[in-house]
Amino acid sequence: MSSPTGTSPGTAESGRGSTVSDSLVVTWRNLKRIPRIPELAAFAILQSVMFVLLFAFVFGGAIPLPGGGSYREFLMPGIFAQTLTFASATTAIGITDDLAKGLIDRFRSLPMARSAFLTGRTVSDVVYNAGILIVLMVSGLAVGWRVREGVLSFLAAFALALVFAYAMSWLGVWLGQLVPTVEVAQQVVFTAIFPLTFLSNAFVPLDTLPGWLKWFAEWNPVSSITSAMRDLFGNPNPYASNGFPAEHSVLLTLIWSVVIVGVFAPLGTRRFKATSR
Repeated sequence: MSSPTGTSPGTAESGRGSTVSDSLVVTWRNLKRIPRIPELAAFAILQSVMFVLLFAFVFGGAIPLPGGGSYREFLMPGIFAQTLTFASATTAIGITDDLAKGLIDRFRSLPMARSAFLTGRTVSDVVYNAGILIVLMVSGLAVGWRVREGVLSFLAAFALALVFAYAMSWLGVWLGQLVPTVEVAQQVVFTAIFPLTFLSNAFVPLDTLPGWLKWFAEWNPVSSITSAMRDLFGNPNPYASNGFPAEHSVLLTLIWSVVIVGVFAPLGTRRFKATSR
């Protein structure tokens, strides 16, 4: 029987460990799987690099930018945003796999905070995606992407990207608990996320979209993180209008991140507590 705080009786009575230390242990456990299963990171990087090459060399010459500028510099923040958005898939698949293997039952028998399982998963996935993001940036430099602003602006963009990745991982926490198998988790996340990435400014200027779709794309969280990174990197960033998304892309990204965490963290936690009873 669990305590009202959501920790196991052993944790509540003996005081061994804390939520933070337990979360760090779970985080380290998840990160140790990366070198043991290098195919996970390899295929994630390969897929993103393929998008870079396809859009930069196949479609780049056919997509003019309003106001001019390098399409490759326009493209790379969109690739970063797409990768960060699909971070939810990594989380969802990991959660589904752990549930299917009965790992939750093993964790329940340990004197640890129950919240550490979800927190450790989201934090480890942010670290994982930070590494992929660095590899993508190196790939971008190879195809002509450049950072036109200073170091502080670059670091701000990188930090904002990780905040957004953390928010998307909570979406993955919730989705991963709704399905029975890893295969279904892959399909569900792809179906939910794929439209967001392509109905945005990640790959094409918003002026190319019809009016009703342009409004959706302007307020799309993928568009906001893409625009924010373009502004901070100093890359071409044509806007469809002069509204709030165009003038406050960084603020809108932070708002979206708070909203996503505020909605899906409670939903994911509630689902987890119901599952682990």
